[in-house]
Amino acid sequence: MRSKLFVPGSRPELFPKALASAADSLSFDLEDAVAETAKDEARRLVAAALRAPEFAASPKTLIVRINAPASPHFEADLAAVARPRLDLLNLPKIETADEVRAVARQLTRLEAERGIARPIALLLTIESPRGLRCAAEIAAADPRVAGLQLGFGDLFEPLGVDRAQAAAIQQIQLALRLAAGEAGVWCCDAAYGAIKDLDGFRAEALAARRLGYIGKSCIHPSQVAAANEVFRPTDEEIRFALRVIEAADKAAASGAGAFAVEGRMIDAPFLKRARAIAAIARRLDPPVA
Repeated sequence: MRSKLFVPGSRPELFPKALASAADSLSFDLEDAVAETAKDEARRLVAAALRAPEFAASPKTLIVRINAPASPHFEADLAAVARPRLDLLNLPKIETADEVRAVARQLTRLEAERGIARPIALLLTIESPRGLRCAAEIAAADPRVAGLQLGFGDLFEPLGVDRAQAAAIQQIQLALRLAAGEAGVWCCDAAYGAIKDLDGFRAEALAARRLGYIGKSCIHPSQVAAANEVFRPTDEEIRFALRVIEAADKAAASGAGAFAVEGRMIDAPFLKRARAIAAIARRLDPPVA
């Protein structure tokens, strides 16, 4: 999921354009991008999109960001979008593991009632000091949790932290990545609000990639190509990963636990990373490995 394109739920004219885009995933937004007076209509439009044949046939990952569990819109949002085609339910403003477990129980009930065989996974947005402090516990709250992402607007603005402070950004990116790693889930990087500053978007995305993030949120289609490029393994990374896997097979046959590839010592963590890169390469269009 190199690129995650936000699509306002109240803008149905954008749905076909988003579907035709190069984004790996689409995140229909029922929260910040939708005015209070448009919440009901946006909910109806997104629920209809999840039932539409063109979305059912799409290989894209489909996500819906609903309103937070404490919001008066939460219950109606959840009931509307818990559909078989939904891959990830994005919960904003999560601060406790108990919130996650409560939503997971509601999803289980809805899936049973509606005959949804494939469990809907959870993507949790961390956007408060408390949420960041408890991120590892939150990420491990339920097996449905697939990943974490940051929301810098809600995290920084109340504290007066400058969004342009790269050092602060990277410190928090690393903290969240380590929390996700403790729980065994992935991280997707936050949105970048300066739409015309593609150099800034690319730099922040590259910093996130170096910290092990899988992709970045995009709030405009113009950002998608940069995200796809940054989070695509390089040809050299793919080549080396395949060499590592090949050497690992030979080492396993001889009973060796560690081995050298092109002058680098390789053991279990490096092999795991090589297999992950190879898996990404196989999903590229066209596949590389």
